[in-house]
Amino acid sequence: MPSIFTALPGIEVPVDSISKSLTDMWASTAASGGPAPEADDAKATQVNFVLHLGLNTTPEDAAVQFQTAVRFSQRYPSRVVVLSPLSREEGGTEIRAKVYGECHLGKSKSDKRCVEFVMLSYPRSAREFLESQVSICLSTDLPLYYWPHRFTESSKLADYRYLLTSARRVLIDSAIAPADALTYPWPRPEAVRDLVYARLLPLRQSLGQFLSRYPMEAICEGLLAVSVAHTPALAAEGRVLLGWLRDRVGQFGKNQAKFDLQSLPADVAGSFNVAFTYTGSKFFKWKGDITKGQAFFEADFGTGRTTLPASVSLLPPENALSEAMFF
Repeated sequence: MPSIFTALPGIEVPVDSISKSLTDMWASTAASGGPAPEADDAKATQVNFVLHLGLNTTPEDAAVQFQTAVRFSQRYPSRVVVLSPLSREEGGTEIRAKVYGECHLGKSKSDKRCVEFVMLSYPRSAREFLESQVSICLSTDLPLYYWPHRFTESSKLADYRYLLTSARRVLIDSAIAPADALTYPWPRPEAVRDLVYARLLPLRQSLGQFLSRYPMEAICEGLLAVSVAHTPALAAEGRVLLGWLRDRVGQFGKNQAKFDLQSLPADVAGSFNVAFTYTGSKFFKWKGDITKGQAFFEADFGTGRTTLPASVSLLPPENALSEAMFF
């Protein structure tokens, strides 16, 4: 099986000439008639983005996340540094580097958006030199965002203090991160954002817009239980959605509602069920199927029964990145 470094695109270059290699790469692309920035400011780089591929990342998964970063950069031109640690089995004693770039035209020829990648593969023995190498690769005076992906232990990320303390946002996907990722004492916990929460944005907006039609007193009075049921593949999304509902409904007034997470059968693909249970005849139900993009509201908060079909989706990975980074 190829290594992550081998699987990712790019031209291998000496580590001590990355900047020159990027310049030569664009010059070669332009000379061959390919899309390339006409000047340094044409790249209009907006962010520094470090994608850190942990030891649980396969080459196939690395290629998927690489393309996510490419699509993100089509909207937010970036300098992306991809870090790939070597396992003991892979061996290696030196940091290796690759460079890669793409340009995309927007609505006009003058709207050119370019992304530059620097891939760094490193053994554990070279860890102490990594931070200085990363800092050299980043564009100066631009915000830094850090996305550790499929790392094995939260405590091991603590070694990368430069990235954890310098990044404006640290992006964690709690669906695949270690169990303590969101409770670990990070150096700047206020900077940590969960990609699960970000990709739930359309669903949260849809639920919020429907419930906002009613006074909070009507929603909370007599509330006994709130349940979120999910299919196995959406366990993290179900957990985060229940927490979001608890924050918005469970702390209003003095209700003692029970908040419950349940499982749906695996053959109910891509589905969520949300239910509010009350004393008396009030109720709220919402069912959504992510795979079909369809949802259905049914409720009575004491003013008559209401039904409403709706759409439902999760944010695409590149949009979830921008949501977690900037909002």
